[in-house]
Amino acid sequence: MEARGYKMRPGDSAPSFALPGVDGKTHRLEDYKGARALVIAFWCNHCPYVQAYEKRTIDLARQYKDRGVQFLLINSNEVENYPEDDFPHMVKRAIEKNYPFPYLRDADQKVAEAYGAQCTPHFFLFDTSGYLRYQGRLDDNKDLAEAVKRHYLEDAIKAVLAGRNPTEPESWAIGCSIKWTKTATA
Repeated sequence: MEARGYKMRPGDSAPSFALPGVDGKTHRLEDYKGARALVIAFWCNHCPYVQAYEKRTIDLARQYKDRGVQFLLINSNEVENYPEDDFPHMVKRAIEKNYPFPYLRDADQKVAEAYGAQCTPHFFLFDTSGYLRYQGRLDDNKDLAEAVKRHYLEDAIKAVLAGRNPTEPESWAIGCSIKWTKTATA
């Protein structure tokens, strides 16, 4: 399905990684093999789209944690022009917002390139076997949670937990572009 020009397609395997987290640990994709579903979101601190979706993402992660769904957030932005996205600011934000998930730093941007992340936030949902089942946005209204009509990510999570493919495996990922370094190839 190339309708949206995404690099990864439904059914593709999650690219492996080993990234430092704000918790002082190195997180590897393989560490989350026991999850019934894995949500990887490309994220940052400064983007107004991320900020608008932050509470809903935190709430969704908490809602599905006991059902075996793991969320991971990855910040791949360059920090020379966006210093608020640097590692110390990531640590501060994770503490302030009481993130219930690991927040990881992709300083060389290789993970964002491997996944084909286009913006922040860009959500990827993988099943227990590590296959992509959904990518795109959280829902259809960044500004008003109470006005949301389509819960793209949550509907996909429900389908994966029920052993089904999501009826909509892709939606438009909308947000701030990934802030690439001059040497990045994306």
